[in-house]
Amino acid sequence: MKKQDAIQLFEDKKVRTIWDPTVEKWYFSIIDAIEALTNSDRPRKYWSDLKVKLKKEGSELSDKIGQLKMQAPDGKMRLTDIADTEQLFRLIQSIPSPKAEPFKLWLAQIAAERLDEIQDPELTIDRALEQYTQLGYSESWINQRLKSIEIRKALTDEWKSRGLKEGVQFATLTDIISKAWSGNTTKEYKILKGLKKENLRDNMTNTELILNMLAEASTKDISQATNPETFDENVEVAQQGGNVAKVALKELESKTGKKVVAALNAKQGVTQNQREEKKKDK
Repeated sequence: MKKQDAIQLFEDKKVRTIWDPTVEKWYFSIIDAIEALTNSDRPRKYWSDLKVKLKKEGSELSDKIGQLKMQAPDGKMRLTDIADTEQLFRLIQSIPSPKAEPFKLWLAQIAAERLDEIQDPELTIDRALEQYTQLGYSESWINQRLKSIEIRKALTDEWKSRGLKEGVQFATLTDIISKAWSGNTTKEYKILKGLKKENLRDNMTNTELILNMLAEASTKDISQATNPETFDENVEVAQQGGNVAKVALKELESKTGKKVVAALNAKQGVTQNQREEKKKDK
């Protein structure tokens, strides 16, 4: 099973994490944890000094710290020092901070929540709803995004039932669907929106999400109706599913006179919504 990246929020501070299903452990970015605990504007220097201090005290903890690739602020995947929950608890003891106890409770909650989600996958949706809200997305966008997750899951389940493989085959079919309705592959779409490693769907407008859902739902329905047996036959189905959404896109654009596929990404959209809300309050 693949490791899963995630952003956890502690008091509005982002902490990069990776869930390893093999050992059922969360791994946390130490730099992010230190920044959240200390509000230091130089968390890397703080961590470097702390490692020296731990070695002088005879602690072997810093020697046991591993590294994993996580997304850096510039969007690139870079190796960063990580700690599991137990290691992070021990590090916190060496960091004087009034946030130490709340952070420990937060760590324990994160660990417990993940185990709960394994038993009840619906909790994952509830958690996503909470995090999208904290990040400033509108309620209507969040509703569309959560629905898109459900539809995507139904499509990938259909692909799996056809014997298709995750990875290259899923990515190829996804690109075909996207190109058919939007005129862009996933990579081209991300370039249009100025994205790097960010999730494309997290940066679609409401209308883009709806049309993408229509394309993926149509692909799933056509697949169930036609029972494709080969990869080439699934490619044809993906093209047909994307074309259903393309018809809707063209009809909408003809009625509104506006292009649906936009360069606007979610970060810009959130900022724009916040500005509009401020104007209303004045």
